[in-house]
Amino acid sequence: TGQSIERMIDEARGVVPPETLVKDVVDAIEAAKEDDRVQALVLNLSAFGGGRMTKLQDVRDAIVDFKTSGKKVIATSDFYDQYGYYLAASADEILVHTMGGVILEGFGRYKMYYKDGIDRLGLDVHVFRIGEYKSYAEPYIRDDMSPEAREANLEYLGDLWRIYLDDAATARGMTVDQLEEYANEFPRLIEEAGGDTAKAALDHGLVDSAMTRIEVRERLIELVGEDEDTHSYNRIAFADYLKALDEDRFGRKAKGDQVGVVVARGTILDGSHPPGTIGGDSTAALIRQARNDEDIKAIVLRVDSGGGSAFASEIIRRECETARADGKPVVASLGSVAASGGYWISTSSDQIWAHPSTITGSIGVFAMIPTYQRPLAKYLGVRVDGVSTAPLAGIRLDRELPEEVGDIIQSIIEQSYREFLERVAESRGMTTEEVDEVARGRVWSGEDAYELGLVDNLGDLEGAIAAAAALADLGDAYEVTYIEKEEEFKDRILKSLLARAIHSAGPELAPESPFVEVLRQIEQSAAAVTELNDPNHAYALSFIETD
Repeated sequence: TGQSIERMIDEARGVVPPETLVKDVVDAIEAAKEDDRVQALVLNLSAFGGGRMTKLQDVRDAIVDFKTSGKKVIATSDFYDQYGYYLAASADEILVHTMGGVILEGFGRYKMYYKDGIDRLGLDVHVFRIGEYKSYAEPYIRDDMSPEAREANLEYLGDLWRIYLDDAATARGMTVDQLEEYANEFPRLIEEAGGDTAKAALDHGLVDSAMTRIEVRERLIELVGEDEDTHSYNRIAFADYLKALDEDRFGRKAKGDQVGVVVARGTILDGSHPPGTIGGDSTAALIRQARNDEDIKAIVLRVDSGGGSAFASEIIRRECETARADGKPVVASLGSVAASGGYWISTSSDQIWAHPSTITGSIGVFAMIPTYQRPLAKYLGVRVDGVSTAPLAGIRLDRELPEEVGDIIQSIIEQSYREFLERVAESRGMTTEEVDEVARGRVWSGEDAYELGLVDNLGDLEGAIAAAAALADLGDAYEVTYIEKEEEFKDRILKSLLARAIHSAGPELAPESPFVEVLRQIEQSAAAVTELNDPNHAYALSFIETD
């Protein structure tokens, strides 16, 4: 099926921000480096929505490489959050608005916990899990974070924060202590600056100049010249620049020996699903397409997923296993998150690559079934009764879950966990006991996963592609092609029509109240659970957040 109408409407209205592909940004920067018409790179970060560390590092690397051309990089923003500042740190000049500033809040993980509310409603949430660190279902059975989840979260968040500070400090020519002081002593620094946030950033060396927008425009006109029509600086947006280049960046016209890249991003669900989620059948079909293409000599599975259906994960894993059996090397490249099912689908590969800041592991399985027979009886006076010829015929969410059904689900969960351990043990050359010691649902950073033997190499997607080419003995004579399901024509037309219609309808409604935002968060949490569709109700899934 095509993309949902609701998603298209939300994107057109701006409720769901349109995604920017890291590859698009990196490709534009790399092309601009060699383009004599481009005199400078301007990072306008005022509307930057942020991104996970691996994505930021890929863009940062492209910026650093661009600077080797001798062309200047200027960063400008009304206000820098820590994600925007990470990119700005690599610029030659960092400009901030006179009423702006920089805030480095660190990484945290907070979520809503619903147990008290669930108890008040009289709901029964039946959770079956293996692994004391498997925390996905905790919000439904606890009112706070478990000690195990707190331990694991602090560990990987600490790794990400250290990587952030190291990278940003090195790029800016500062020490880690200076950046950490700015983050930890921000209230004091603001007080010393008389409440002037821009001055605080200047005084501490995080930015070079505080300017109004007019002054920024004049600075850039001085650097690259003035556009006679707009009276602003000469410029082209990166998206327009890519269109002007008209290059086959995804290898759709590639000829000869190729490395095929299959992107698996989102929650893993059973069946076929559009981009943004990982369908067991649809993603397996892409891998099969690459396997059956004689020009594709090796496959890279780019994983960016916190997991999902254990059944669908196994469908994808076996397709990778079949490709290897047919003689095509498979390399898994772990993106920002490749945990639970995201790690499961990576295990049938010749090599697993991860960024140091990848969040991975979470090797564990759980099931969760809510029933609501008590509030149905208490508030509505409605009860369910009947007869059946066998116990399983009476399973309903409006009836109490039979004990024998719970036993069945627990057995399925335990078997799924054993299979998970066996898959990892076979892939990593470890015993199941050794895997179990680093599993139990615990999340690790890419650095820790490398030390523990869960990944083979630390590196980015380009490194994984080069490794796949080497395994296939391709030398340097190969092209890269992305194997993807093309967006349906009707979806492209509908998106365009919706965007035009909503644009013509006028501005957005007034901002919603905090109460509505709370309800939205609850709705999103519920949706994250209700979309799951594993036929055995067994899930290898993680809640991963770094905000």
